[in-house]
Amino acid sequence: MENGSSVSLQDIPGIPFASFREKVLLLMQENRLEAFFALPEKEKGFSLFILLGSPAKKGFLVAKSTVMDSFESFTSSHAAFNRFEREIMEKYPALSIQGHPNAKPLRFPGKNEETGVMDYFRMKGDAVHEVAVGPVHAGVIEPGHFRFQCMGEDVYSLEISLGYQHRDLENMLVNGPDAKSIHLIETASGDSSIAAAINYSRIMETLSGVKVEEDAETARQVALELERCANHIGDLGALAGDVAFLPTASFCGRIRGEYLNMTAELCGNRFGRNFVVPGGIRYSLDREMAQKILPWLKKVSKELWKALALMFNAPTCLDRFEHTGTVPLETAKELGLTGMAARASGLQCDARKDFPVKGVISAESVFEDQNPFEGNGDVYSRAILRFRELRKSHEFLFRQLTEIQNTRTATGEQLSLQKEKLAVSVTEAWRGELCHVAVTDTEGRFRLYKIVDPSFHNWEGLAMALRNEQISHFPICNKSFNLSYCGHDL
Repeated sequence: MENGSSVSLQDIPGIPFASFREKVLLLMQENRLEAFFALPEKEKGFSLFILLGSPAKKGFLVAKSTVMDSFESFTSSHAAFNRFEREIMEKYPALSIQGHPNAKPLRFPGKNEETGVMDYFRMKGDAVHEVAVGPVHAGVIEPGHFRFQCMGEDVYSLEISLGYQHRDLENMLVNGPDAKSIHLIETASGDSSIAAAINYSRIMETLSGVKVEEDAETARQVALELERCANHIGDLGALAGDVAFLPTASFCGRIRGEYLNMTAELCGNRFGRNFVVPGGIRYSLDREMAQKILPWLKKVSKELWKALALMFNAPTCLDRFEHTGTVPLETAKELGLTGMAARASGLQCDARKDFPVKGVISAESVFEDQNPFEGNGDVYSRAILRFRELRKSHEFLFRQLTEIQNTRTATGEQLSLQKEKLAVSVTEAWRGELCHVAVTDTEGRFRLYKIVDPSFHNWEGLAMALRNEQISHFPICNKSFNLSYCGHDL
């Protein structure tokens, strides 16, 4: 399948499970896991759907297999399946997964039936001590529970327990689309509203046969890069704050607001909501608007580069960032990390390049990097990679805002969808690959709407980054990933 396309459910190959598992694990050597989910069948049993990203084919491989009440775990052979399988077990208790090494609910650990206490991993020994952080955190941080097993200051294990932001959002989308669907999509993870709306709109468009004008697609990408900039700037400022480097922290806190305000100029909302709609964009990005944002962007970006140079030239900051919270290349590959976290460890993956959409001009496609990033997966790699991505985003914005002409708008009206289809759209959001999969029923309604946030892949990366680290390094490791709690919990 191509990105932003659909296929009839009848045309998806159904493979007996033994062959299905063997083929999938073989294909995982050269491809990456985008989505893995189950659907109950009316007759009996479940259909397992797999979606693999294939950079070599510039698209996706999709297949399915039917199982009755159990199947052999993929996780025992490839760790990237861990959270997907735990989610399946959580959602369908009647479906057993045999041989899973950590077979407990994904979003809530639950109580041990024998002891009656919460079932967390624990180390034993006189010198071991346990540190519990959260779920309530200082300030406006989302709720999540972190449980450290330590000896002295050294962390031997970090278990991350989420689910406090669970809203049952995917089930709320079933039987759609309707008037509220896009608003639910945009709030799945609010800092990625534009990326999510692009995915939803592409799925609606491919399922209804609607074609989007090229200028509207370009306007979408402009909004997406503004979203990327605001988040990277905010996180770099927060990293500076976590090592008590206040000049960059203060500057970035203010400068991030400038990019949010630029987004608000497009549609009246600082998070870009109600800008991207099925069929195009709701508000025109015309020459007058572009000429207003362009000098604003040039002025603010000069301040940004100076603020970031202060941090990246400060030995005290570099001392805290370098060789801290390292996720090696092989670990990143085995866990199926995506986006910025994966690239920082040396994995060459970017949906803009690997899964291009016809007629869409993206920052990665316009400005190919002649010197691929070679990080070692530490906090510094994740920080400097954000800096490089900011540079690329600005080059793209300057070019598009200079060239853009008046764009036509769409009403975002409800579209009639094709029946019994599977559609997929993947966007390189600022954290990484955001994957949306929709399955329609015999009435052309959503039978399933699956959202795989990049954080779903990357939380295990944070846990591994803390292994053998000092517990005092947790804040900067956590911020260097800055993963979404609500995007994971859904």
